[in-house]
Amino acid sequence: MSVANTHYGASEIASMLAGASSIYFIGIGGINMSSLAHISHIRGYRVGGSDQMQTALTDRLADAGIEIFYSHEACHIDGYDAVVYTVAIAPDNPEFTAALARGIPCISRADFLGYIMTGYHNRIGVSGMHGKSTCTSMCALSFMHAGGDPTVLSGATLAEMGGAYRIGSEENFIFEACEYMDSFLDFNPSIAVVLNIELDHVDYFKSITQVRRSFSDYAAITGPDGYAVVNGDDENVRLAMAGYAGTLVTFGLSQDCDYTAYNIEYVSGMASFDVYFRGEFAAHISLSVPGKHNIYNALAAFASAMICGLDAETVAEGLSHYLGAGRRMEYKGKWNDVDVYDDYAHHPTEIAVTLDGFRDMGFGHIFCIYQPHTYSRTAALWDDFVSALGTADRVLMVDIYAARETDTLGVSSALLAQAIGEKADYCASFDEAIAILSAEARHGDAIVVMGAGTVYRIFPFLGL
Repeated sequence: MSVANTHYGASEIASMLAGASSIYFIGIGGINMSSLAHISHIRGYRVGGSDQMQTALTDRLADAGIEIFYSHEACHIDGYDAVVYTVAIAPDNPEFTAALARGIPCISRADFLGYIMTGYHNRIGVSGMHGKSTCTSMCALSFMHAGGDPTVLSGATLAEMGGAYRIGSEENFIFEACEYMDSFLDFNPSIAVVLNIELDHVDYFKSITQVRRSFSDYAAITGPDGYAVVNGDDENVRLAMAGYAGTLVTFGLSQDCDYTAYNIEYVSGMASFDVYFRGEFAAHISLSVPGKHNIYNALAAFASAMICGLDAETVAEGLSHYLGAGRRMEYKGKWNDVDVYDDYAHHPTEIAVTLDGFRDMGFGHIFCIYQPHTYSRTAALWDDFVSALGTADRVLMVDIYAARETDTLGVSSALLAQAIGEKADYCASFDEAIAILSAEARHGDAIVVMGAGTVYRIFPFLGL
C-alpha cells in the first residue's frame, strides 16, 4: 500500500511554503525526486532527504551539499519546514508519520512538481502511455542545441545532461508527465504533448474510457491560451482531444496532420525524413536511433520547439544528434562477441515496437531476456504479451517484478513462457539465462535485456 497524492495546487503550496527555508525529500534518490531536490537547492532552500540505498543520483546530490540519509528515521526531519514525498513510501514510514504528527506540511512529488514549474514561461509536459522519456530527451537535446537553455526533468538519463535532469533558465521547462494515478493532473503545462493513448496501469485505470478522460483533463489544464501537441494518427488521442479549448497541433504520418514526415527512408532501421508543416517544408531530420516510433517522438519534439519560437534547422540538427537515453534501446557493449542492449519496455506495444526496431537493424537472431512488471499488467494484457514477445527469436523469462503488488492473480513468468511456446524458457536465475545465451547466441545476434524492474542487474553477471 502506498501513500496518496496531495492535490493542493500551486497557489496553496506557495502559501504553505511562505517563510519556509528548508525542505526534506523522502525518497530523494528517485529520478524525479532528485531533480526536484536539486532545483529546490538552487532556489536557496536548505535541502535534505533519505533513500534506501546510495546511487549515482544521491552522490550527485551530496556533492552539491545536500544532506542525504540512507535510512528512514523520524529524527532526520528535525529542523525542516516542509516535506516532499514519493507515493511509493509506506504509510507507516517513520519520517512521514513524524512530519504529520508535528504538523509539518507534507506534499506529494507530483503536487510539488506542479508548483515548481509555475515559475517557467513555457512548460512542455510530455505525456502518453509510451515514449515519454525518449521524447522528453529529444526535446531536451533539441532545445539545448537551439539555445533554448531548458530546465529538464526526465524519467531517463541523457548523456548530454549528465543525468536525468538539467537546471537551465526560467524560459523553458521540459518535463515527463506520468499518467499513473492521474499524477499529471497536478501539473501545470502550457504545452501538453500527448504521444499515444491505450489501456495500461490496470490496477488504477479500469477502462480505456477512463484513460481518455484523464488525458483530456490533462490537456485541458493548459487553458484556452495553451497548446496541445498530439498524435493525430492515434484514434484514442483524437477522441480524448475532442472539445479541447486551446490551440490543437497534430503530428503524425497522415497528410492531414499539421506536422508530418515525408520522403521517409531507412538505413539500418534509422529513419531520415522531411518535416512539413501544413504542406510547407520545414526541415530535414536524419535520426540516429532506430524505429518508426521515433519518427513520432521527433515530430512531437520538433512541433513543441516551433511553438516556443526556436529555429527549425537548428532544432532538426539537435534531433539528428540524439543517440538515445538511458535504458531506451541503450547499447551496453559486447558479451561473447554478441551486441547487448538495455531497454525499459514493459507494455506489449512497447515490446513490439522495440523488437521491430532491433529487427530493422539487421541482427541475425534477437534474444530477449524479459522481466514482466506487476502481476496486474501481466494478467490483464496476457495475450498481447504472448504476441509481442513472440516476435523475438528467443525469449528468456525471469520472475515478475511485483513492485507495489502481491500475487493474487495466478500468473507467473513460467506460465507466460509456456504460453509463448518453444522459443521461450523460464529462467529461475540470471545464471540459467546466461547459460542458455552461452550455448545459443552468436556473433551477429543481439541480446536485449528488457523490463522496468530489476532485470538490469544481470549486466554485472555479463561483465557490462
